[in-house]
Amino acid sequence: MFDATEHAAYEEAHMQIETFYDPATFTLTYVVYDPKTKDAVIIDPVLEYNPIGSHTDTKSAERYLEFVRSLGLEVHWILETHAHADHLTSAQFLKAKLGASVAIGEGIREVQSTFRPVFGFGPEFATDGSQFDRLLADGETIEAGSLVVKVIATPGHTPACVTYRIDDCIFTGDALFMHDYGTGRCDFPAGSSRDLYRSIQKLYRLPDETRVFVGHDYQPAARGLAYQTTIGKSKAHNPQLNQETSEAAFISARDARDQTLAAPRLLFQSVQVNANAGILPRPNDAGVRLFVLPVNLFTPGDEHGTRTRQDQGQ
Repeated sequence: MFDATEHAAYEEAHMQIETFYDPATFTLTYVVYDPKTKDAVIIDPVLEYNPIGSHTDTKSAERYLEFVRSLGLEVHWILETHAHADHLTSAQFLKAKLGASVAIGEGIREVQSTFRPVFGFGPEFATDGSQFDRLLADGETIEAGSLVVKVIATPGHTPACVTYRIDDCIFTGDALFMHDYGTGRCDFPAGSSRDLYRSIQKLYRLPDETRVFVGHDYQPAARGLAYQTTIGKSKAHNPQLNQETSEAAFISARDARDQTLAAPRLLFQSVQVNANAGILPRPNDAGVRLFVLPVNLFTPGDEHGTRTRQDQGQ
C-alpha cells in the first residue's frame, strides 16, 4: 500500500492533495482531487528510466493508479509544469489507463524547435505542440469537473514552464523550490534568469498564505523531505530570490551558479520523451527504440574527443 513517509494528504473543504516522491530524481508528483465529486488531475508524473541497460519502468505510475482507483477518482487532466530535463514523464501510460488528456504550457513549441536540430530529428517530429492534447496560455483556466485550474506562465527554467493554481495552492514545477533552497536553474537552451526573476515576481504578488507545492526537493543540509511552503515564507527566506533581491543581483548570482552545475544525468533522454508528450522514440526497422545522445554538446571537441582550446580546463 502507500508509505506515509513518501506521500501525504492535505485536506481542504473542496480539495485534497496526495503527494508521491521519487527519490531517484527528487521529483514530487501530485494527485489533486475533490473527495466529494471524485474529480482529479495528476501533476508531473514520473516514468522510471535506468540508463544502465536503458530500460523504463512504470512502478511510480502504477502507484498513482492504485491510489486513484482505490478512491474511484476520475482523472480529467495530466498536467505537465514543463518538459522536464531530469526524469521521463509517464503521461502517455496514464492517458492510456485513465483516458485523461495531457496538457502543457504553449511555450513547448519553442522547446521542440530548439531541440529538434540538436537530436537531428526530421519533419516527422512536430514542433507545433500537437503531440499534446492541449497547450495552455498564461491566464487560461481549465476545468476538471469541480476543480478549476488557473494557468500562470512562469518561464525561465524553460520557455514552457507554467505554474498551476488550484484554490489556495500553486504547483510551481522547477520555477520556485522550497523556501530554504531557491529556484530552478536557467542554463538550459532557451532558459533565461531574467525571465525566471520576472516569473517569480508574479508568484510573489499572490497572497502570502498561498500554499506552494514544489516540483523537486533536494533536501539541503540533509534535512528531511519537504515539498510544501508558502509565498510568504518564500518572500521572506528564499536564499536565491526573496522580496529584497533585485533583478540584477538574481541574474548575476543565478547565472554564476548555473555555470558550476553539471548537466542532469538524464537530460537528453528526458527531453526527447517529454517534449514529445511522453511518447518514446519510434522503433527502427529492427524494432528497436533508440535515443539520440549528442556528444560534447556543451563542451565542443574534435573527432578525437579533445576539447577545443577555449573550453579546456573549464
